[in-house]
Amino acid sequence: MLAVRNLDKTYPNGVRALNQVSLDVPRGMFGLLGPNGAGKSSLMRTLATLQEADSGSVTLETPDGPLDVLKDKEAVRRQLGYLPQDFGVYPKVSALDLLEHFAVLKGLTGRAQRREIVDGLLNQVNLWDVRKRKLGTFSGGMRQRFGIAQALLGNPRLVIVDEPTAGLDPEERNRFLNLLAEIGESVVVILSTHIVEDVTDLCQTMAIMNKGQVLLGGRPADAIAGLADHVWRKQVAKAALADYEANHAVLSTRLVAGHPVIHVFSAGQPEEGFERIAPDLEDVYFQRLRMQRQNASAA
Repeated sequence: MLAVRNLDKTYPNGVRALNQVSLDVPRGMFGLLGPNGAGKSSLMRTLATLQEADSGSVTLETPDGPLDVLKDKEAVRRQLGYLPQDFGVYPKVSALDLLEHFAVLKGLTGRAQRREIVDGLLNQVNLWDVRKRKLGTFSGGMRQRFGIAQALLGNPRLVIVDEPTAGLDPEERNRFLNLLAEIGESVVVILSTHIVEDVTDLCQTMAIMNKGQVLLGGRPADAIAGLADHVWRKQVAKAALADYEANHAVLSTRLVAGHPVIHVFSAGQPEEGFERIAPDLEDVYFQRLRMQRQNASAA
């Protein structure tokens, strides 16, 4: 369990990246969903002890008792696995040699124990057969799986992955997400992403963030149920799209065979031609962003 309370962070340029962020993150997969610039990476870096918060508290429950994440940084790092958004590797070094190096940095100094752990992780992420290949020859998905292997060194209680599937092809994305799901059975895994499907498919609990604020938290299924009977769909003419956006609560617009298809949030049928549809997490996501914009305009 990870408890985040009233976390605040403003950068020297005046950008308030975190605005009174509070979250309860249980064991398992937790999705942190939001657009680019929402504050997700700032939160991840703070939880990973890579930057200071201005105020607030973060507590990680461990078998040895609670850890103050903001103060007990060295102790937290021994419990932490982190895969940042931009995970670099040495292209001329093999996967085996670099993972051995990371293992030494993690404090695994005994050769026999270290080799057993490294070999086990390479098998777990399905890189054993290519362990002696140079990392510069790996595909994007293979590099991400190597990144997870290094994040799992030391049996962490908290694993943080930041935008891990960006740029992966569908096959590698599925392979990577399946790996995360397996890991999430025993530890806290925070998946920070702007891809709604990743959260829908994997995460038991989630939060939606934007502009440094938490807009919604809880179970994806509960959030989707909250929009039941309130989402409507219609194909409209391109010329009429601006009028619909001005007169209805348009959640999203997607071109289908060259024609805009809109999703509208409404308690009743907005007008003739709209069909009620079952909502999904994407509808929840856009509805919360829309509410935030409306509240900001009214303030």
